[in-house]
Amino acid sequence: MRKAKPKKRQILPDPVFGDVKVTKFVNHLMYDGKKSTAFDIFYTALEIVKKKLPNEEKSALEIWKAALDNVTPQVEVKSRRVGGATFQVPTEIRPDRKESICMKNLILYARKRGGKTMADKLGAEITDAFNSQGGAYKRKEDMHKMAEANRAFAHFRF
Repeated sequence: MRKAKPKKRQILPDPVFGDVKVTKFVNHLMYDGKKSTAFDIFYTALEIVKKKLPNEEKSALEIWKAALDNVTPQVEVKSRRVGGATFQVPTEIRPDRKESICMKNLILYARKRGGKTMADKLGAEITDAFNSQGGAYKRKEDMHKMAEANRAFAHFRF
């Protein structure tokens, strides 16, 4: 165990929306420290989302936040060894980990999609997540099903 907890890094809000959540998302999206490229991809993806959902009264940022909420899991299973057997124990997820998981899943499934540019793929995945479909949403549903199936082992929680 550590003696002292590591300090939480201060994350600055993004330049366009002034939102810390956007910066966290862009940090997950970024490759090789190319943050400006990642910001360009994200902002272009939001424009694509706005074009795909023109009759939606929400802004593109609100649509993105709603999509993140749709793909955020509430419970996950963790392996726990009890008496020589390994059980999948359902546990609730900490809020900061929830945020991290939903962002990583959205980006992972956007990268797996077919499309010309990353902005196109991300825009399509955000639109699907907003409409409660797509790969990231299916991943959340699978996590919940697994936790529900292993609910009998919830008393092994640690």
